[in-house]
Amino acid sequence: MKRRDVLLASAAVGLSGIGLAQVANLNDAINKAGRQRMLSQRMAKGYMALGQGVLPTDAEKALATSMALFDRQLVELKAFAPTPEIKTTYQQLESKWSDYKGALVGAKPDAQGAVSVMSLSNAVLALANQGTVQLEKTSSKPVGKLVNIAGRQRMLSQRMAAHYLAASWNVQAASAKAEMLKAQDEFLLAHDILSKAPENTERIIGELVLAQQQFVFFQAALQNLQIGHASQVRMSDVFQTSERILQVMDNITNLYSKIG
Repeated sequence: MKRRDVLLASAAVGLSGIGLAQVANLNDAINKAGRQRMLSQRMAKGYMALGQGVLPTDAEKALATSMALFDRQLVELKAFAPTPEIKTTYQQLESKWSDYKGALVGAKPDAQGAVSVMSLSNAVLALANQGTVQLEKTSSKPVGKLVNIAGRQRMLSQRMAAHYLAASWNVQAASAKAEMLKAQDEFLLAHDILSKAPENTERIIGELVLAQQQFVFFQAALQNLQIGHASQVRMSDVFQTSERILQVMDNITNLYSKIG
């Protein structure tokens, strides 16, 4: 079976296992819309890892499950879209997602394909972010902004890893390194905003402390960037650490989304 068929079959299994749930409310919509941003970058990370033989089993799983979840949430968000403008955004995202999906699974990952993948990941990210911001603006509650900010941290964790792996592969290395460093700065700034939020509960505060601790390890791994010839160990460290910080930030985003 070709790699494309294997990935799409894996994605279908993941999707059928999850089921097509509906968006529960506006906070849930902002959460899921923000998660689409993260998935755009996690898929790029998976592609970059596969192309360099970094944790291939984990990378393949991350790519397949991310594709399945992106498909599922896109259906949900299109159905929920409360305004014509938001519906248009998700129609545009659906079209660009089709292009991105084809680049991800159309052929065995290589450096030439990686250039296209990174470009399409940015285009999908821009539209996913547009939808998230539009949904946040329809919310009358301050917590909607916190859901957006925390959700964006998930994306930044994956964006840093994706660009680290791209630079390691010497794929547009200069711009990849610059984007990685920019994402680090944005993550730290947003973490400070979240830490000062008056809506924080004890549990959220504890999770934010854990996120800060995890980010220390993540930064240390990112500092070992070697353009064009990174070691498998260092790239594996970045991949695994980004997964851990993603989980923590996803927990935090879910907690914010459940605040009334």
